[in-house]
Amino acid sequence: MKKIYTKLTEEQKKRGVIFSSCLSVYKTEQLNDTIHEVFITDKDKDEKIRRLLDDSFFNKSHFKFNIVRNL
Repeated sequence: MKKIYTKLTEEQKKRGVIFSSCLSVYKTEQLNDTIHEVFITDKDKDEKIRRLLDDSFFNKSHFKFNIVRNL
């Protein structure tokens, strides 16, 4: 599993997203991929971010990339 770090989209910033993670077969998010988002208002945002960064469980899955977006 390889992490790809990039910036949040303008749309995500407007909605108050501070972090997102997407497991994908490709280097970019696809329409059918699930994107997990953490918002500035989330009470447990640090714990959510820590869990989303730990992609070791998926190392032997069909996913090749963890696309991480943050500020």
